[in-house]
Amino acid sequence: MRTALVLFTRDLRVHDHPALVAACRNAARVVPLFVLDDEVLGGRYAAPNRVAALLEALEDLRTSLRARGGDLVIRWGDPIEEVRSLVTETDASEVHLSADVSGYAHRRQAALEQLGEDLSVEVTAHPGVVLVEPGEVSPTAGDHFRVFAPYWRRWIDHPHRDPLPAPERVPTPSSVHSGTIPARRELVDGDEAPDRLRTGETAARDRLDWWFDGAIGEYDRAHHDLASDATSKLSHHLHFGCLSVAEVVSRIDRRRPGHDAFLRQLCWREFNHQLLAANPDLPRQDLRSQGDDWRQDDDTLVAWREGRTGYPVVDAGMRQLRQEGWMHNRARMLTASFLTKHLRVDWRVGAWHFMDHLVDGDLANNFAQWQWVAGTGTDSRPNRMFNPVTQGRRYDPSGAYVRRYVPELANVDDVIVHAPWEAADQLFGEVDYPPPTVDHAEARERFLAARGR
Repeated sequence: MRTALVLFTRDLRVHDHPALVAACRNAARVVPLFVLDDEVLGGRYAAPNRVAALLEALEDLRTSLRARGGDLVIRWGDPIEEVRSLVTETDASEVHLSADVSGYAHRRQAALEQLGEDLSVEVTAHPGVVLVEPGEVSPTAGDHFRVFAPYWRRWIDHPHRDPLPAPERVPTPSSVHSGTIPARRELVDGDEAPDRLRTGETAARDRLDWWFDGAIGEYDRAHHDLASDATSKLSHHLHFGCLSVAEVVSRIDRRRPGHDAFLRQLCWREFNHQLLAANPDLPRQDLRSQGDDWRQDDDTLVAWREGRTGYPVVDAGMRQLRQEGWMHNRARMLTASFLTKHLRVDWRVGAWHFMDHLVDGDLANNFAQWQWVAGTGTDSRPNRMFNPVTQGRRYDPSGAYVRRYVPELANVDDVIVHAPWEAADQLFGEVDYPPPTVDHAEARERFLAARGR
């Protein structure tokens, strides 16, 4: 009786899962496996919000598999050794997994392929994490795209695979011990964000339906509006693979309002993933060094982390991050720009602070976008510097976003809510809100001088 093992990683779903579908098609017995990886759990990536979301997604995946006659087998340790053990225990003849883009994922896949050779087991990596695999579209001269616009033009015309239905049955042998999904505190210390976004395939599919039932229609007009719920909030579901990007794209109709603008954002995710695939050191090294002499100022860094910079829109973003484990994309750009260009603090420090809190914290998206904002990545205008007052007034004109997350300013007049120091004689004696840590005009001059502009 042929047995196949499916190693789940960042693909925690049953719908549109090429690896799972292939295993169910090829074999009479299928062993779905997730390994709580000691190397991942021992590093900074294992932040409380993401670990909690991961465990939630695993519970939901187990429920879906059990509804199909299967189960999710949970093991702790080294994924290669756990696969070896289960292959031996079940006499599996094939192993399936989804290909991924990070350096660690590449090493894991190579080790599995070597294990397959050692045990005479067929190991197959399937698509599933991205829509267009890195390398499938590339510039005429070069191995990968370093600029988004030409990547978008090629990506949009490239054939996209159709999503696959969930298998009706996943026949997992009852002889295999399924294991226990642990509590979060067994894996990581620290508290979750009070309003952390929930995950799992069921929640993801509900959100997807809500989005395409009508909310997407306002996306083109309102997705930069900080105060409104005008974004999909699918990023964490895509990060954990509770949704496949192929299924999301299959619902796009570019003739309808909002659809093309949203598709472009999905393409940014693909662009960042092909950047990471080609540059495994993306989280550590500048893609395009500007020769920056970064400052080390613990006081201003603490003020930034705690949302006490004196710039309301920046502080609102940093507090949203702590409150929800998520932040509006416009706020991500503003807070990252403020740290790297106003305060001149190394982008890596900020990127890892985000990773400490973001439910959707993703090596490709987070670090590529931090480098873009810092001017060390793919932005064609590396010295672009956002004015937090101008940006606040443009994207939060009523001040509703600021007041939601910076309650000290709840009663401040609309005219000054994004620049409260303009009424400092009235404000700071009554409200526990700090003056600006740095003057924007002076910070701009210092930044441009440091960059030789």
